[in-house]
Amino acid sequence: MPSPLESPLFSLIDFARGHRKEPTRSEAVLWGALRDRRFRGFKFRRQHVLHPYIVDFFASALKLVVEVDGGYHLDRVADDAARDLDLKGLYGVRVVRVEAALVERDLPAALRVLGRCVG
Repeated sequence: MPSPLESPLFSLIDFARGHRKEPTRSEAVLWGALRDRRFRGFKFRRQHVLHPYIVDFFASALKLVVEVDGGYHLDRVADDAARDLDLKGLYGVRVVRVEAALVERDLPAALRVLGRCVG
């Protein structure tokens, strides 16, 4: 069975919309701290399309992408690094990766990781 990503009818926007409706637990927890300019007054978007990618969170004013990495990413370190470089080259953004377990276990510590990127 072919992947829906290979379908000509596939839309990144529709895919992102679906992810916004069913976030992972760690994404939902972090979104609670980022939404409505709760993190240092910066506006974040979730499941934002930066073609050809969908990023977990994006703050355009900071040119910052925040990715929440669960266990799936343990086997994707090289792929994720290549993706981060591609995003930097295409959009001039910085990518910060936060472990899903840290977000769920210690949200203030996860926010400190982001704070170091903001300055």
